[in-house]
Amino acid sequence: MSHFLSEKECIISTSLKLVQDGILMTTGGNLSTRTSDGDNFAITPSNTDYTKMKPEDICICDFKGEQLEGRLRPSVESGMHAAIYHVRTDVHAIIHTHQIYSSTLALIDKAIPALFDEQVRFLGRDVKVIPYAPSGTGMLRDKIARNVRDHANAYLMKNHGALVFGTDMARAVLNVKLLEKCAITYLLALSTGEKVTKIPMWVREIAVQKLRKDQKRAEEDHKE
Repeated sequence: MSHFLSEKECIISTSLKLVQDGILMTTGGNLSTRTSDGDNFAITPSNTDYTKMKPEDICICDFKGEQLEGRLRPSVESGMHAAIYHVRTDVHAIIHTHQIYSSTLALIDKAIPALFDEQVRFLGRDVKVIPYAPSGTGMLRDKIARNVRDHANAYLMKNHGALVFGTDMARAVLNVKLLEKCAITYLLALSTGEKVTKIPMWVREIAVQKLRKDQKRAEEDHKE
Protein backbone atom coordinates (compact mmCIF):
# COMPACT_ATOMS: atom_id res chain seq x y z
CA MET A 1 0.00 0.00 0.00
CA SER A 2 1.22 3.51 -0.82
CA HIS A 3 2.40 5.77 2.01
CA PHE A 4 1.02 8.72 0.04
CA LEU A 5 -2.70 7.96 -0.14
CA SER A 6 -3.72 11.31 1.36
CA GLU A 7 -1.70 13.19 -1.27
CA LYS A 8 -3.22 11.11 -4.07
CA GLU A 9 -6.74 11.73 -2.74
CA CYS A 10 -5.95 15.46 -2.51
CA ILE A 11 -4.95 15.48 -6.20
CA ILE A 12 -8.18 13.70 -7.18
CA SER A 13 -10.55 15.85 -5.10
CA THR A 14 -8.87 19.07 -6.21
CA SER A 15 -8.98 18.03 -9.86
CA LEU A 16 -12.70 17.31 -9.64
CA LYS A 17 -13.36 20.67 -8.00
CA LEU A 18 -11.40 22.53 -10.68
CA VAL A 19 -13.29 20.67 -13.42
CA GLN A 20 -16.61 21.57 -11.81
CA ASP A 21 -15.48 25.21 -11.60
CA GLY A 22 -14.54 25.24 -15.30
CA ILE A 23 -10.83 25.80 -14.59
CA LEU A 24 -9.64 22.41 -15.85
CA MET A 25 -11.07 21.17 -19.15
CA THR A 26 -10.72 17.81 -20.96
CA THR A 27 -7.25 16.49 -20.08
CA GLY A 28 -5.42 19.82 -20.28
CA GLY A 29 -3.21 21.06 -17.47
CA ASN A 30 -1.76 19.21 -14.49
CA LEU A 31 -1.39 19.58 -10.72
CA SER A 32 0.87 18.27 -8.01
CA THR A 33 1.59 18.45 -4.29
CA ARG A 34 4.66 17.75 -2.18
CA THR A 35 4.46 14.53 -0.24
CA SER A 36 4.40 14.63 3.55
CA ASP A 37 8.03 13.48 3.77
CA GLY A 38 9.06 16.45 1.63
CA ASP A 39 11.22 14.28 -0.61
CA ASN A 40 8.80 13.59 -3.49
CA PHE A 41 5.62 14.87 -5.10
CA ALA A 42 2.27 13.46 -6.25
CA ILE A 43 1.17 14.48 -9.74
CA THR A 44 -1.66 13.83 -12.19
CA PRO A 45 -1.05 11.20 -14.88
CA SER A 46 -0.61 12.07 -18.53
CA ASN A 47 -3.62 12.50 -20.84
CA THR A 48 -6.17 11.18 -18.35
CA ASP A 49 -9.79 12.25 -17.78
CA TYR A 50 -9.80 14.08 -14.44
CA THR A 51 -13.26 12.74 -13.58
CA LYS A 52 -12.12 9.11 -13.87
CA MET A 53 -8.86 9.15 -11.94
CA LYS A 54 -8.32 6.68 -9.10
CA PRO A 55 -5.63 6.76 -6.36
CA GLU A 56 -3.58 4.12 -8.15
CA ASP A 57 -3.48 6.36 -11.24
CA ILE A 58 -1.80 9.25 -9.40
CA CYS A 59 1.96 9.23 -9.82
CA ILE A 60 4.63 9.75 -7.20
CA CYS A 61 7.88 11.21 -8.53
CA ASP A 62 11.13 12.34 -6.97
CA PHE A 63 12.73 15.72 -7.59
CA LYS A 64 14.75 14.30 -10.46
CA GLY A 65 11.43 13.58 -12.19
CA GLU A 66 11.76 9.80 -11.82
CA GLN A 67 8.47 7.92 -11.30
CA LEU A 68 8.24 5.93 -8.07
CA GLU A 69 4.53 4.99 -8.01
CA GLY A 70 1.51 5.01 -10.30
CA ARG A 71 0.16 2.60 -12.90
CA LEU A 72 -0.01 5.38 -15.53
CA ARG A 73 2.70 7.65 -16.89
CA PRO A 74 3.06 10.98 -15.05
CA SER A 75 2.18 14.26 -16.74
CA VAL A 76 4.58 15.29 -19.48
CA GLU A 77 5.25 18.36 -17.33
CA SER A 78 6.49 16.31 -14.34
CA GLY A 79 10.02 17.55 -14.98
CA MET A 80 8.79 21.12 -14.78
CA HIS A 81 7.07 20.42 -11.46
CA ALA A 82 10.23 18.77 -10.10
CA ALA A 83 12.32 21.78 -11.09
CA ILE A 84 9.90 24.19 -9.40
CA TYR A 85 9.93 22.24 -6.14
CA HIS A 86 13.73 22.20 -6.28
CA VAL A 87 14.16 25.98 -6.66
CA ARG A 88 11.13 27.07 -4.59
CA THR A 89 11.11 25.36 -1.19
CA ASP A 90 8.13 27.52 -0.17
CA VAL A 91 5.96 25.89 -2.84
CA HIS A 92 3.98 22.87 -1.65
CA ALA A 93 1.39 22.72 -4.46
CA ILE A 94 1.47 23.53 -8.18
CA ILE A 95 -1.46 23.94 -10.57
CA HIS A 96 -0.94 24.41 -14.31
CA THR A 97 -4.10 25.22 -16.29
CA HIS A 98 -5.25 26.46 -19.66
CA GLN A 99 -7.92 28.66 -18.04
CA ILE A 100 -9.44 30.96 -20.63
CA TYR A 101 -8.83 34.55 -19.54
CA SER A 102 -5.34 34.01 -18.20
CA SER A 103 -4.47 32.10 -21.37
CA THR A 104 -5.78 35.01 -23.45
CA LEU A 105 -3.27 37.34 -21.79
CA ALA A 106 -0.55 34.73 -22.35
CA LEU A 107 -1.38 34.78 -26.07
CA ILE A 108 -0.96 38.55 -26.34
CA ASP A 109 2.15 38.51 -24.10
CA LYS A 110 0.52 40.85 -21.58
CA ALA A 111 1.70 40.72 -17.97
CA ILE A 112 -0.81 41.66 -15.26
CA PRO A 113 0.37 44.69 -13.24
CA ALA A 114 -0.41 45.28 -9.56
CA LEU A 115 -4.14 45.94 -9.89
CA PHE A 116 -5.48 44.93 -6.45
CA ASP A 117 -4.22 44.59 -2.87
CA GLU A 118 -5.37 40.96 -2.70
CA GLN A 119 -3.60 40.14 -5.95
CA VAL A 120 -0.21 41.33 -4.70
CA ARG A 121 -0.76 39.84 -1.23
CA PHE A 122 -1.16 36.33 -2.63
CA LEU A 123 0.21 36.30 -6.19
CA GLY A 124 3.17 38.70 -6.03
CA ARG A 125 4.19 42.15 -7.32
CA ASP A 126 2.84 41.35 -10.79
CA VAL A 127 1.99 38.34 -12.95
CA LYS A 128 4.69 38.16 -15.57
CA VAL A 129 4.74 36.23 -18.83
CA ILE A 130 7.37 33.50 -19.09
CA PRO A 131 8.73 33.20 -22.67
CA TYR A 132 7.51 30.31 -24.81
CA ALA A 133 9.07 26.85 -24.89
CA PRO A 134 7.47 23.61 -26.20
CA SER A 135 5.38 21.60 -23.71
CA GLY A 136 7.01 18.69 -21.95
CA THR A 137 10.55 19.64 -22.93
CA GLY A 138 13.74 20.23 -21.00
CA MET A 139 13.77 23.66 -22.60
CA LEU A 140 10.47 24.52 -20.86
CA ARG A 141 11.60 22.96 -17.59
CA ASP A 142 14.78 25.02 -17.51
CA LYS A 143 13.06 28.23 -18.61
CA ILE A 144 10.44 27.87 -15.88
CA ALA A 145 13.07 27.13 -13.22
CA ARG A 146 14.96 30.31 -14.15
CA ASN A 147 11.86 32.51 -14.12
CA VAL A 148 10.08 31.47 -10.91
CA ARG A 149 12.80 32.45 -8.43
CA ASP A 150 11.24 35.89 -7.78
CA HIS A 151 8.79 34.50 -5.18
CA ALA A 152 5.63 35.21 -7.16
CA ASN A 153 2.83 32.65 -6.95
CA ALA A 154 1.33 33.10 -10.42
CA TYR A 155 2.77 33.29 -13.93
CA LEU A 156 1.50 33.29 -17.49
CA MET A 157 3.22 30.89 -19.90
CA LYS A 158 3.35 32.42 -23.36
CA ASN A 159 1.14 30.57 -25.87
CA HIS A 160 0.43 27.96 -23.22
CA GLY A 161 -1.53 28.88 -20.09
CA ALA A 162 -1.20 29.67 -16.40
CA LEU A 163 1.13 28.40 -13.67
CA VAL A 164 0.10 28.90 -10.04
CA PHE A 165 1.68 27.95 -6.70
CA GLY A 166 0.57 27.69 -3.09
CA THR A 167 2.00 26.92 0.32
CA ASP A 168 -0.65 24.17 0.29
CA MET A 169 -3.21 22.91 -2.20
CA ALA A 170 -6.08 24.94 -0.75
CA ARG A 171 -4.09 28.15 -1.22
CA ALA A 172 -3.05 27.12 -4.73
CA VAL A 173 -6.72 26.66 -5.69
CA LEU A 174 -7.60 30.10 -4.29
CA ASN A 175 -4.68 31.58 -6.20
CA VAL A 176 -5.88 29.99 -9.46
CA LYS A 177 -9.27 31.64 -9.02
CA LEU A 178 -7.74 34.96 -7.99
CA LEU A 179 -5.56 34.93 -11.09
CA GLU A 180 -8.56 34.35 -13.35
CA LYS A 181 -10.48 37.18 -11.65
CA CYS A 182 -7.53 39.53 -12.24
CA ALA A 183 -7.15 38.36 -15.85
CA ILE A 184 -10.78 38.96 -16.85
CA THR A 185 -10.89 42.31 -15.03
CA TYR A 186 -7.67 43.44 -16.71
CA LEU A 187 -8.91 42.39 -20.15
CA LEU A 188 -12.14 44.31 -19.62
CA ALA A 189 -10.24 47.36 -18.40
CA LEU A 190 -7.93 47.23 -21.44
CA SER A 191 -10.94 46.99 -23.75
CA THR A 192 -12.20 50.41 -22.60
CA GLY A 193 -9.13 52.12 -24.01
CA GLU A 194 -8.77 54.06 -20.76
CA LYS A 195 -5.65 54.13 -18.59
CA VAL A 196 -5.45 51.14 -16.24
CA THR A 197 -4.40 52.24 -12.75
CA LYS A 198 -2.24 50.31 -10.29
CA ILE A 199 -2.17 50.26 -6.50
CA PRO A 200 0.45 52.55 -4.89
CA MET A 201 4.00 51.25 -4.50
CA TRP A 202 3.96 51.47 -0.70
CA VAL A 203 0.81 49.33 -0.51
CA ARG A 204 2.42 46.87 -2.91
CA GLU A 205 5.50 46.49 -0.72
CA ILE A 206 3.45 45.90 2.45
CA ALA A 207 1.47 43.20 0.62
CA VAL A 208 4.65 41.55 -0.68
CA GLN A 209 6.14 41.49 2.82
CA LYS A 210 3.07 39.60 4.05
CA LEU A 211 3.37 37.15 1.15
CA ARG A 212 7.05 36.53 1.89
CA LYS A 213 6.23 35.93 5.57
CA ASP A 214 3.88 33.11 4.52
CA GLN A 215 6.48 31.70 2.14
CA LYS A 216 9.29 31.77 4.72
CA ARG A 217 7.07 29.86 7.12
CA ALA A 218 6.54 27.23 4.40
CA GLU A 219 10.29 27.13 3.74
CA GLU A 220 10.91 26.41 7.43
CA ASP A 221 8.30 23.64 7.37
CA HIS A 222 10.18 22.09 4.44
CA LYS A 223 13.44 22.05 6.42
CA GLU A 224 11.92 20.27 9.42
